[in-house]
Amino acid sequence: MLIDTHAHLDYPDFAPDFDAVLARAKEAGVTEVVSIGTRLDSSRRALALAQSHPGIVHAAVGIHPCDVGSESLSQLDALRALAREPGVAALGETGLDYYRLPGAKEAPDDPVLAAEIDERIKKWQAEVFRAQLEIAAETGLNVVIHQRGDCWADTLHILKDFTGKLRGVFHCFGGTPEQATEVIALGHLVSFTGIVTFKNAELVHQTARTVPLDQFMVETDCPYLAPVPHRGKRCEPAHTRLVAEKIAELRGLPLAEIAAATTKTARGFFRMG
Repeated sequence: MLIDTHAHLDYPDFAPDFDAVLARAKEAGVTEVVSIGTRLDSSRRALALAQSHPGIVHAAVGIHPCDVGSESLSQLDALRALAREPGVAALGETGLDYYRLPGAKEAPDDPVLAAEIDERIKKWQAEVFRAQLEIAAETGLNVVIHQRGDCWADTLHILKDFTGKLRGVFHCFGGTPEQATEVIALGHLVSFTGIVTFKNAELVHQTARTVPLDQFMVETDCPYLAPVPHRGKRCEPAHTRLVAEKIAELRGLPLAEIAAATTKTARGFFRMG
């Protein structure tokens, strides 16, 4: 039995064959899925899926850093109410993303203005990230963390104020074994996607080999990041099995051991049952 701990089932990619997607997941041994919100509307859809598929789909509600804008702080009361709804298993995804800041695109001929735009976006992301962590602490939920680009130190700096109040999972983890150790030392977890099946993902391979067995989970981030041999196609929860199989191969363990450990960790983190 496996749990896909990070999927975007509310996306239109799955609307034409949603029931078949869940059936293929079950056939592959993926019995539960956490559907992740990225905005208020996305979070509401994820919650609706969880409430219409109890015990199979669970929801995480949150505002993704790439969807943060000047209006985001005013949406937090609505997010706080959503977080208290039955079927919500976590807060997120939330975090920081400096990978594609808009300054260069919005002010290509004015580097000073471009830098000001980027700093404003970073400030908004940090404020909304911190506010969502506060909601998580209030509601007793753990947090799904998005961290991309040159924001590692900023992410940990914000998280450290919540040590002992909540746990986070760094989803789609692509960092070094040392960074994974740093995360785990703060009480958090990491999670691996189909990237672990890519031939050129040696850093992810190293980390997947070394993280303690009870400190990571598996996910798809579907419809993105389809594992080999489906790379370039739509990813779906059934592919969680391929992620787990590759980690089992890297660690020299049977799939059943990886499945048992990651499922136990996911059940505890998302408080399933």
